[in-house]
Order: sequence, then structure tokens, then C-alpha cells
Amino acid sequence: MRDTLTDSRDLSPEHRPPEPGPARPPDEEPIPFRDRPVALVGLMGVGKTTVGRRLAKTLGRDFYDSDEEIERASGRTVAGYFRDHGEAAFRDGERRVVERLLALPKIVLATGGGAFIHPDTHAILSERALVVWLKGDFETIMERVSRKNTRPLLQVPDPRAKMRELMEARNPIYAKAHVTISVAKGPHMRTVGRVERAIETFIRKSKAHE
Repeated sequence: MRDTLTDSRDLSPEHRPPEPGPARPPDEEPIPFRDRPVALVGLMGVGKTTVGRRLAKTLGRDFYDSDEEIERASGRTVAGYFRDHGEAAFRDGERRVVERLLALPKIVLATGGGAFIHPDTHAILSERALVVWLKGDFETIMERVSRKNTRPLLQVPDPRAKMRELMEARNPIYAKAHVTISVAKGPHMRTVGRVERAIETFIRKSKAHE
């Protein structure tokens, strides 16, 4: 199944399908939150993939990572794609991959750090998923991202200054997620527990307003 989710053409800068319309027809009933995929958003280093994989196991759902699916489809790393084609082409392909993944029933999806920032991808996620922002503090994020040199946006002379810039620009957009969870220090399972409880609370409250 996973091999057919993405098409390598989705990641090709030369492939330009017709521009998409609205993420959902304006007169279509919104998807109940209890039936939506859970999408984790947030800056690099907050643990979206690790938390997402463990959350999926806890919830009995399938797990997908949008960056992994992009690499599967393109045959190159995210950093390599950024280098060869630029961020704009990457975000365009990322949007199409996320849209394909969200067509799957009740999955947990870990997204790349910029996915929720791109306006079209933001709209798709907001309308088709239950979006959870994993919010990390500056020092925790920097400690984690410093463990490996694979973050294309941090390939700059001053990564700390770049991270502060990203936090200032992106955090107000991440804050539009349906649920916000502060990343717990220590084992990721602490964060998984927080996310699970917050999702249950959010769905219970949303059902009361249906």
C-alpha cells in the first residue's frame, strides 16, 4: 500500500498539475474530528516522528511521516531535494503528498516543520485532520537538532539565530492548530500521554457542539 501513496511526479518540479481548488467544497459538511487523521505539526526537533509513531501504536492507527513519503517518492533526501530544487518546489510537492496521505482513514501523520506554514497545506490539514502542535522551547529544540546535520534550513553560519527567526515567524501559525501540547522533557512517552489525553478532551468537547 505505502508504495502507491505517492507518485514521483508529485515531487518533480517539471510536473505541474492544474492548480487545486479549495481544500473542501464550501457547502460540504466538515469531517467530524473523531473520524479525522491526527496530524502533528511543529518545528524540527520537537519529536513529531517519534511521538507520532508511538501515538499511532497507542491509538491503534497506522503511522506515516510526510518527509519519509516525500523521500520515498522522490528518491532523494529532503535536504537533497531542497538543495537541487529549492524550498518552493519542495513545498508544492509536500502539499500533494500530505493531501494524498490525509485521504487515508484515521492515520497519525507527522509533518515536516514547514508543512503547516504553507497556506495551501495549512488549509488542507486544518480541514481534513485534527491538528496537534508539539510546542518545544528553544534550548530543547536546539539540543535535539544539533545531534544530526540533516536540517536544510539550518545549513547557515548561525543556526541558533536562524532557529529564533523560525520560531518567531512560525509559532503564531502553529498556534492555529486545534490542540497545543508543550513537549515534555525526558522520555517521549510523556508527550505521547499528553497528546492522547488532549485529543480525547478536544473530541469530547467538539462532540458536545455537533
